[in-house]
Amino acid sequence: MLTAPVAIVIAGVVIAGAIFYTNGAPRGQQALVRDAGGVMKESGLRAVGTDDHILGNPNATVKIMEFSDLECPFCKQFHATMLRIIDEYGRDGKVAWIYKHFPLDQIHPKARKEAEAAECANELGGNEKFWAYIGRLFEITPSNNGLDLAELPNIAEFAGLDRGRFEACLESGKYQEKIENDLRAGLQAGALGTPYSVAIGPLGEQSVINGAQSYDYVKSVVESLLAGN
Repeated sequence: MLTAPVAIVIAGVVIAGAIFYTNGAPRGQQALVRDAGGVMKESGLRAVGTDDHILGNPNATVKIMEFSDLECPFCKQFHATMLRIIDEYGRDGKVAWIYKHFPLDQIHPKARKEAEAAECANELGGNEKFWAYIGRLFEITPSNNGLDLAELPNIAEFAGLDRGRFEACLESGKYQEKIENDLRAGLQAGALGTPYSVAIGPLGEQSVINGAQSYDYVKSVVESLLAGN
């Protein structure tokens, strides 16, 4: 259960998140908290932990931490962009992708349960199945709270997980606190909508990527951090 102050903040997050839905297109070029793509020396972003979901080498030169909502259409779009980035930069250890949950409850009330489902996939099959699960979910959801939650066990089966164990995990609600912790981490890092990402360079320098930025834009941020700029 959220405390009153956090609930108020999240209400503000949802309102601000609507910025990303203006005229049916992301508005990632607009600064929400910091200048989009601007280098930061200080932020509320916490260090990458051993319980984080990482695609790529955990010791990669650049890490991109994304705060995402599984019912957000622009998160779905950005997911494909990040897969391209990892395909290009991940294999040689230049870039790793860290995924954090940031469900916008008031506009996507199904997203939080979907996030719990992804955590159950991780429990039953590890990091590989976590990424397989969210990848499949993004493939089939129409977004904007359109996925039938009855599909969650079907996605688990598609990913090669035991349906009965998955359903028991999901019904337990055991990952509610973890989702809440991710949400709080996103708020501390300055997230006001989804997707919200922070690219972290080798010296800890950080660049914000607001919204579903293009592949070329994300590539430019990565190249700048790799070059030490």
